Amino acid sequence: MTALETPNTAQEILAASKAVVPKLRARSVEIEDDRRLPADVVELLRGTGVFRMGFPKELGGPGLTSMEQIEVIEALSYGDTSAGWCAMIGMDAGLYALTDPVIREMFPSLDVIAAGMLPPVGRADRVPGGYRVTGRWSFASGIAHADWVSAGAFVHAGGERERTASGKPYWRVVMVRPDEVELIDGWHPTGLAGSGSLDYTITDVFVPEERTFSLGEPTRTGPLAAPDALMRKMPAVGLGAARAALDHVRDEVRSKVDRVTGRPWTEDYRVQFAIGECEMQFAAVRRAVYGSLEDRWDRMAAGATLDDFTPDERIATMLTRLAAMRAARTIVRRLYDLLATTSIYRPSPMDRWLRDMETMCQHVMAQDQIVQSAGAFLLGGKPQFPLALGIVH
Repeated sequence: MTALETPNTAQEILAASKAVVPKLRARSVEIEDDRRLPADVVELLRGTGVFRMGFPKELGGPGLTSMEQIEVIEALSYGDTSAGWCAMIGMDAGLYALTDPVIREMFPSLDVIAAGMLPPVGRADRVPGGYRVTGRWSFASGIAHADWVSAGAFVHAGGERERTASGKPYWRVVMVRPDEVELIDGWHPTGLAGSGSLDYTITDVFVPEERTFSLGEPTRTGPLAAPDALMRKMPAVGLGAARAALDHVRDEVRSKVDRVTGRPWTEDYRVQFAIGECEMQFAAVRRAVYGSLEDRWDRMAAGATLDDFTPDERIATMLTRLAAMRAARTIVRRLYDLLATTSIYRPSPMDRWLRDMETMCQHVMAQDQIVQSAGAFLLGGKPQFPLALGIVH
């Protein structure tokens, strides 16, 4: 592979991602202060091949499994949480349910970056050849450096909202160019500041039919065709940041001595127990995430669909995903407390990791409605967030 070629296998992409970790770590303060990724950092990520991970081999992509995607995002998040978050979001283009000819037209390079919001908060009016789209969407991570912007919208025809056969409102995701979007910069968050998660509006823009898709109408087969494929990689960011915090604190502890007793921290029961418990929690949730995904992947690769899973099997990946995100926050909090006042001074990475984790866990995928949706699905009730279960229509 020459220096000009983008990595295009799971092994190559993971190696390239690990190689840029020191560069990302060195830029973390700048990334946070800028409230978005600097242009050269975006290109650094693009060069790892992370944004092409979801494109299948038949389109020239690497076709990484969900587990391989998580491993790469973990590595990048170990360097910088915001960079890992933007990589996790930006690689969605390869997972979108567009047809192969449209993908080749829209993405002449597979190293494209997607941004936007999939939930249908906009309006798409049917017109000949496509839709006219209007709306405002929030929290579009990485939109300032995106090559394409996605936006979910309820479909209307003749002024009336269209409905599915089951009576639910019908919605599609539209794809527009960045110059068809107006950005609204109100992004001044507690954490994940470098993700540049801006609001955006689209006003009466025509979108051709072929540049739209429905999560419930896949255009290919296999494990990555299911509606939940876009969500499977989300715990990777928290896992990467928690691992970074654990390694940082373990290094810090080795040189610390109690100022009163003169006893090394490495011999302090309190410190030993805290480190051990955090490692226990990390190992448990990480294995749960990978194990659940491996089981789902193997069965779907053999031809199973989500409908072939029992209710208990169906909820497994969504709950382990949430548990990992919350566990990452708990681990970082525990380590922050362990270092005490050392953690509070900027630019301590502990301060940034804690704020990043607190912000990450405000995402819907780490909220109680995901737990409620799992419980409701088991009991035959109504999930508040059915998309987490892969239910679209």
